[in-house]
Amino acid sequence: MRKILLIALFFAATISVKAQEGLKWYSDINQAIEVSRQEQKPLFLFFTGSDWCGWCVRLQNEVFKTPEFISWAKEHVVLVDLDFPRRTPQSDALKSQNNQLQQMFKVQGFPTVWFVKPQIKEEGKINLEQLGSSGYLAGGPTVWIKSANEILKNFVADPKPAKAKKS
Repeated sequence: MRKILLIALFFAATISVKAQEGLKWYSDINQAIEVSRQEQKPLFLFFTGSDWCGWCVRLQNEVFKTPEFISWAKEHVVLVDLDFPRRTPQSDALKSQNNQLQQMFKVQGFPTVWFVKPQIKEEGKINLEQLGSSGYLAGGPTVWIKSANEILKNFVADPKPAKAKKS
């Protein structure tokens, strides 16, 4: 009985946290790129170790889960969670994607946030233009958002892509 209660509390807390955040975090970079292009917002690539990185958890609690950040993020960025857990299972495809992006951006420490602008080249290849990066900053959401806004001054939106017609 005790185990059932603990499991129920865990799932209730998880659902509560997700609802409280009110944000959409993508794990599929291709899906996030499409949303980024349609909404004309830069990608916010959050490299994290969700089940082992203390500074990652601290950044989430002190900044990402605050009303100020939630409001700011909805208006300014498309959120992408690139997780490198040690105990939580992931699909091979997700691990591969995250590892490729980690290598591409030369991420060596966690947490790291990269702001990037996706660009589709003529041959259909995707280029991720680096606008700037950040990590944990002491001072809560006001300090963090101020720093992020400085980076986002480098973002210039491309013309909105035409939506594909359905036959």
